[in-house]
Amino acid sequence: MHERSSGAGLAAILRADLNRYSPGEKLPSSRALVERHRVSPVTVSRALAELVAEGLVVTRPGAGAFRAAPRTGPPRPVDTSWQEIALSAEPAGDQVPRSVDASGVLATLAAPAPGVIELNGGYLHPTLQPERALAAALARAGRRPGAWGRPPVEGVPELRAWFAREIGGPGGTLAASDVLVTAGGQSALTAALRALAPPGAPVLVESPTYPGMLAAARASGLRPVPVPMDADGVRTDLLADAFRASGARLFICQPLFQNPTGTLLAGERRREVLRVARAAGAFVLEDDFARRLVHDDTPALPPTLSADDPDGTVVHVCSLTKAASPSLRVGALAARGPVLDRLRAIQVVDGFFVSKPLQETALELVGSPAWIRHLRLIARELTDRREAMVAALHQWLPAFTAPGPGAVPGRAAGGALYVPQGGFHLWLRLPDGTDEAALTGAALHAGVAVAAGRPYFPAEPPAPHLRLSFASAAGTAELVEGVRRLRTACDELRIAAG
Repeated sequence: MHERSSGAGLAAILRADLNRYSPGEKLPSSRALVERHRVSPVTVSRALAELVAEGLVVTRPGAGAFRAAPRTGPPRPVDTSWQEIALSAEPAGDQVPRSVDASGVLATLAAPAPGVIELNGGYLHPTLQPERALAAALARAGRRPGAWGRPPVEGVPELRAWFAREIGGPGGTLAASDVLVTAGGQSALTAALRALAPPGAPVLVESPTYPGMLAAARASGLRPVPVPMDADGVRTDLLADAFRASGARLFICQPLFQNPTGTLLAGERRREVLRVARAAGAFVLEDDFARRLVHDDTPALPPTLSADDPDGTVVHVCSLTKAASPSLRVGALAARGPVLDRLRAIQVVDGFFVSKPLQETALELVGSPAWIRHLRLIARELTDRREAMVAALHQWLPAFTAPGPGAVPGRAAGGALYVPQGGFHLWLRLPDGTDEAALTGAALHAGVAVAAGRPYFPAEPPAPHLRLSFASAAGTAELVEGVRRLRTACDELRIAAG
């Protein structure tokens, strides 16, 4: 039996025995409980801690555990109504009120109920995660001299150097001193938003875009301003207009396998994004979350925007989490110039530094042959899963994948299903007038969890959508069954799916 479950079992036994003791009377010693119940000292410690938390037992260092005195009188009623006023107080002047809404993020983090197929997840299925390699890396890291000491606030030097090579590319355009190690990509995004834009400022974002970034921006009091996309990525002609109209000094983008559309920013537009941002005196925040999620048929990847930027326009964010494990919260921020000092200061104030054992584990992982094998494995698996989901959509939901008159694949106005060559999601255009909330609810009732498109838009969406993940399910058979269940939900709501 696991320590946690046996601890709960022992706590139940001790709870039932408490009536044998008077208030203030000493309970048997931990050693006596270990011998009597044939459990480990850790189990006894967990059980007593549970009773202490319930107010049934008190412990005194060096003296032991005692039955607590009974509470006198009814408990004081809790009244938190005052918080409604404190939390809704409006800022002075023209500042944008903070809005903390995690619903779009929680939709991809919450574990599905038993029997529900997960097509809305944001991470690799456990069978695709390199658990053996991670366990071996963690064991090796724990034995490194000084592994549990205090790391430099910027990060372990060797890990910073590895990220610099990954981000800067073969040309070595980035130095280790240009990199900060962060507690994952979301933490890096949040720090960058606070560093690059003051509260109340407009920030330009792709539309649609990652809900976690929108939530972080709004929680910081920023105002996301949408810039539409098409099959080649963000519309750079509209990006220039948006800079002029809004006065923004920051554009946030995902040039590689964008979330949720899966599009790749075209070569000419890559250059235009940097040119337009420089002309506006603005930063570009590059969220490079999918570079390690390529497919078998992915062509040679373009370099990062940061690698093509000698002037410090780009602040780069990346992470190991998506390609490894949700619990490997290790990422990086890369920047040049004075902005790096501000990023470092914000990170230190927020969390001091990233756990050194976790950094050492990441370094052990990416330096092992197992890491390369893992990346090859997920490239094959993601390709197979993508093809299985696309085939299932053509079979069960053909009306959602066929191009309409004059449609352009990948564009928000509708069209043929855009099939990306990296990442792990498909962006599905629904028929006009479809109630996304009703469909996601009916799908859940049918046994499949899918993500509604609304949270991905910073303003009113031009059409209803769903985002389907092909990485979080158990395998190709489960993906096909999930799409079939989605068709059942469509039939229930009389949505014409073909």
